[in-house]
Amino acid sequence: MWLRRQGCLRPAGCGVEELRRRRREREAALRKARREQQLISKRLLRDDAPEEGEGGCVAVILGQAEIQQFLQLAQRGTEEKERGRALVSLRRGLQHPETQQTFIWLEGSMRTLVGLLTSNQALLQLEAARCLHELSHSEQSAVAEACLPATSYLLTYLSGHSSDFIELCLYTLGNLIVESEAVRRQLLPQGIVPALAACVQLCPRLHSPTTHAATVATWPKAELWGCCGVCLVPSLHHLQVAQANWESAAELPWAPFLTLSQVNNALLITHGALSTLGLLLLDLAGAVQRTEDAGLELLACPVLRCLSNLLTEAAVGAVGEQMQLRDERVVAALFILLQFFLQKQPSLLPEGLWLLNNLTANSPSFCTSLLSLDLIEPLLQLLPVSNVVSLLVLTVLCNVAEKGPAYCQHLWPGPLLCSLLGTLAFSDTEVVGQSLELLQLLFLYRPEAAQAFLQQSGLQALERHEKEAQLQDRVHALQQTALHS
Repeated sequence: MWLRRQGCLRPAGCGVEELRRRRREREAALRKARREQQLISKRLLRDDAPEEGEGGCVAVILGQAEIQQFLQLAQRGTEEKERGRALVSLRRGLQHPETQQTFIWLEGSMRTLVGLLTSNQALLQLEAARCLHELSHSEQSAVAEACLPATSYLLTYLSGHSSDFIELCLYTLGNLIVESEAVRRQLLPQGIVPALAACVQLCPRLHSPTTHAATVATWPKAELWGCCGVCLVPSLHHLQVAQANWESAAELPWAPFLTLSQVNNALLITHGALSTLGLLLLDLAGAVQRTEDAGLELLACPVLRCLSNLLTEAAVGAVGEQMQLRDERVVAALFILLQFFLQKQPSLLPEGLWLLNNLTANSPSFCTSLLSLDLIEPLLQLLPVSNVVSLLVLTVLCNVAEKGPAYCQHLWPGPLLCSLLGTLAFSDTEVVGQSLELLQLLFLYRPEAAQAFLQQSGLQALERHEKEAQLQDRVHALQQTALHS
């Protein structure tokens, strides 16, 4: 995930610009990797009710005869429950890639399944949709394309009244879109844009997280993004309340995906997304101080991701004032959330730190806020949590250090050198490399820090990594910088 740059860090006068250039390259690569990872991901919904999990119902690979038997029983059975159970058995079999391949090549199978999807019996409709959902999770494009006859009906059902059924249709369409270009070509004339827009606008009136339009919005087409961008901000305004229902607010996780492709993020920013998300961030920080509700992270995670994605947009530099919030308030709120995550949900720490990284990367004012609020030491206290967290903490500190001598004066004297001696002992090459980069910046702007580093056995700490191929050049460069400072 984390791509490092090779080469020597120069202690000469051009070292600062060289460091900045390389850091910009790495940041761009990281942002691209995060977007691509989230854009191509599929989602799987499985609701195995207790009565379905009893003995004799274990998923098995089905052959042609079994598939035909279940389809015929589902189509012509005498009782609705019996027909539903046949589809449940078929669905379980479709969890296996072998059964999926057999199904799509079996003549008439998809036609029968679509017929059940369009029947007037809710139970059969639901189970048929679940079968399609299992097929949509296949990694084979041929399986996705075999589902083309069902896409128009799945779109139609997005305007239905059952939130669970809408959610299932959205996830299924999203999975199919990820896998097949043929599906993407077919959905536009079938009306994917107005259907998704209506679904997004319905978002505030639904109780559960049924509007995961992200599963469809992973399709990076300008027509779709333009439509969703207009709908996004009003839906976010709906959640801008001091006392939020976090369970209901879980409808928001679709939002970060609208910002992933960067096709139309400028439109979102123009419509006030930054300001709205910033206010939501403040609301969240206030909420964690009033409640210990375990469901709060359902809203915190997408808010952080939305802001992080939008802040990678070049247009943000030109419309930074649209956030309409004092930098100190945003940074203080973010640190309140980081402390909450540390205690309640450590897995969300990287999300908060990634936002802090994007805030400080190109903004001296946010770096100033970090220093004026005395948040360097709380940031350093996160280093032992995990390698991923350590890497992000060090990246944020590099953002501060590269702003120049005035900023480095706030980093040293202080606990930074002692903490870096600790991270140099890590076994993770990425963490050590980022530590070396931070030391290089610090020594360039604060030569006195190099002398303190030497007095604290810094050279011995560097010698541990002299023989590591990925770190040799940087270690030698830093040794020279320290000795000649």
